[in-house]
This record gives sequence, C-alpha cells and structure tokens, in this order.
Amino acid sequence: MKIGIFTVLMGNKPFEEALDYFQELGLEAVEIGCGGYPGDAHCKPEELLENDSKRKEFLKAIEKRNMVISALSCHGNPIHPNKEIAKEFLEAQHKTIELAGKLGVERIITFSGCPGDHPGAKYPNWVTCPWPPDFLEILKYQWEEVAIPFWKEEVAFARKHGVKMICLEMHPGFIVYNPETLLKLREAVGEEIGANFDPSHLFWQGIDPVSAIRKLKGAIYHFHAKDTKVDPINTSTNGVLDTKPYTDEINRSWIFRTVGYGHSYEVWNDIVSNLRLVGYDWVLSIEHEDSLMSVEEGLRKAVQFLKQVVIQEPPPKVWWA
Repeated sequence: MKIGIFTVLMGNKPFEEALDYFQELGLEAVEIGCGGYPGDAHCKPEELLENDSKRKEFLKAIEKRNMVISALSCHGNPIHPNKEIAKEFLEAQHKTIELAGKLGVERIITFSGCPGDHPGAKYPNWVTCPWPPDFLEILKYQWEEVAIPFWKEEVAFARKHGVKMICLEMHPGFIVYNPETLLKLREAVGEEIGANFDPSHLFWQGIDPVSAIRKLKGAIYHFHAKDTKVDPINTSTNGVLDTKPYTDEINRSWIFRTVGYGHSYEVWNDIVSNLRLVGYDWVLSIEHEDSLMSVEEGLRKAVQFLKQVVIQEPPPKVWWA
C-alpha cells in the first residue's frame, strides 16, 4: 500500500509547489480534483484534454517526484433534480473520465448522487426510513427511474474511455451511503461500480469499518484516510443525525478528525490489516477536514500516524507451518 493525498488540501498552492511539499512529507500518490465539489485548482480537464504536450508535462511533474496518480476526483451530484446543477456535475464527470482515459488512470471518484422525490422536484430528497409509506414510493422512483438508468449509461461511458473503476464514496445525503446500497447499485449496473472507502462517513453512522470492508471484498477500489470523533455526550442526548455547522464542534454529535484523533492505532491497524485480507493493495489517500487543526499540522500528523499502520511490503512465505 502507498500513502497518498487528496491534493485539494493544498489548492491554494501552485501544482508543482504542492507536489514538492507532498514529496518532502514522504507521500507516494496524489488524488487530483478535476471539478465538482473538490474544484479543479490543480487540474483543468479542458486544457489537458486538448493538449497532448500539457498532459505529458502534467504526468512528468508527478513522475519525477516518484509519485503516482491514485485517482481523479469529481465528487458531485449528477442526478440532482435541478437540471442545470446536474448538468454541471455531469459535464465535470465526463471530462474527468475522458481525461483519466488519456492519462492512463484507471479510477475516478465521485458520489452516487441523490434525486428529488418526483420528476418536478427542485431539491434532493435523502430517504432514511420506510415510513410514512410515501417514502417507499420515493425510493422506488429514485432507484428505478433515475439512479439505475443513469449509472448504466455512465458505466458504458467509462468503458468507452478505458476507465475501469468508478469509485463511489458512501456518503450520507446520497443514495449510496453504506455497503448495502453500494452493492445494490453495483449489482444493477456493473462491476465498474465500487467503493471509495472513507471510514469517516461510516463511523458516525454506527458502521464498523472492518465489517464493511469484509462485506465489500472485491469492490473496494480506493480508500480515503479520514477519521471521525463521535461525541458521547451530545450523541447520548441527540443521536448521530446532526445538521449543526461543522464549525460548532462543541455542540455537534460528531466531527471529522485527522486520522488518530478519532480512533486509536488499534482500530486503524485492524482497518489496514483487513484491507489486505480482502485484497486491497492500493493507496490510503489522506483527506483532511479536521476543523480543530491547521491544514499543515493535520496533514503532518496524518502522515506520521499512517506510516505506523500502513502495510507496504508483500506478505511473507509462511515458514512456520
């Protein structure tokens, strides 16, 4: 496995300056935002798609620092009920897929998206319970009339451009938010659909990442190294569903943390070990969204922590049996 970084963290720095900083920290891979919610500070798909020499320069800047591209990211909601919003996300997704194909990158990362509750809706509607009965009708519409047809087309588009893996982040607020919903979509549209496994979104839902990793054997295509701290005081009163701002840390039921500040070495050792058990041997990509630490401090501590838990060498020949 390699330790990598989601480069949007240093979106305020020029690309090569950011790469130098990542290299100094000992990072080996970069996940690069190409539009959507992450933005495109370090990668303008329109420019690179049209210019072969710029693509070569882009790749050379990464390769000469002994790094690889773990994935191109365009997290968005391409099935948003507002057609203009959906169009923007879809265009970013298509350009990302096209660019990945030209760069020889096998993975793109995004969200599953969330539709509205009927064709004329203005806002997404994330259904979290089966009652009132109308909610089941909403789910049927969202899956059968919107999500499955859409992602069948996207899988075909990815195949056409040589992208083998569409890594969906299981994120509350979208129709794919846990292993069950990810596997439901994968079964319906194809094995190109897999997980960008981010334990931070699972921790606060009460999901054990190790159990989720076992369930998703063969369907984990990328990994985000991000932690979450669940506040036992606030959660015992209000539960885990929380709409307060992320900056209202002391009153929230949970907040995102740098790896190691939400869960211990033991927890992360188990996560990494189980990734190996199910055959995942790619990148642990650091995503920093810790509102209690500066970008630099949070990143440094994440790198230091992950260097203690990552498994980099091949397993041994079992000489004792």
